[in-house]
Amino acid sequence: MSAEETEETGGPEPTPTPDPGPAPGPDPEARGLRLVVVLLALTVVSGLIDAVSYLGLEHVFTANMTGNVVVLGFAAAGAPGFSVSHTLTSLGAFLVGAVAGGRVAVRLGKGSRRTWARLTLAAEAVLVGAASAVAFAAPDATATVYTLIAVTAFAMGLRNATVRKLGVPDLTTTVLTMTLTGLASDSRAAGGTAHHSPRRTASVIAMLAGALLGAWLVLNHGLAIPLLVAAGVVGVLAVMASGRE
Repeated sequence: MSAEETEETGGPEPTPTPDPGPAPGPDPEARGLRLVVVLLALTVVSGLIDAVSYLGLEHVFTANMTGNVVVLGFAAAGAPGFSVSHTLTSLGAFLVGAVAGGRVAVRLGKGSRRTWARLTLAAEAVLVGAASAVAFAAPDATATVYTLIAVTAFAMGLRNATVRKLGVPDLTTTVLTMTLTGLASDSRAAGGTAHHSPRRTASVIAMLAGALLGAWLVLNHGLAIPLLVAAGVVGVLAVMASGRE
């Protein structure tokens, strides 16, 4: 630009700045309860459901498959109070549920974690609610025992596959052996930093609380009420879960 043009215009023409576009909105993945809180609540539900299955369905687990494999060994050896058919039903339904959970993870795992978690939890709530309805309708029928075992084990398999794929450390929601191992081996007494101790401790307490509540409900109110409570808790979590750890 010439000196005359500069004098007439009052200086060089300013360089235009690019349009920044619309301001980013809130992250939808962050809306709701963090996954850590959700998984701790699900750990409570696992303790409750295993109380229902072990105390009310002839000593079979439908959430804790480690215990179930041991129970199968007891039953196969002829130990009184254990059933091979019940245990195999639970193991089979759990594995089918885990396959379904794996397929859901393939389909939804690359998208929104919030949507994925909510859909899976909604499915679990419906399944456990259906089990509760069966227990209310026909509490003494032989078929009810197999239905409750199969439906709750399928729901737990679906959930476990999802939790595994989500990969939140130290929160499996159904087993505590490695959680307790990590709590002890990483503690300051063992020369560690105890960095994850609060989360691991909370997981143990959550399972214990669920088992205590479940046992009390089973002993005083039968099977339908604790299953209904479990379905209600999972239903609330399905509505409130976020995709953020």
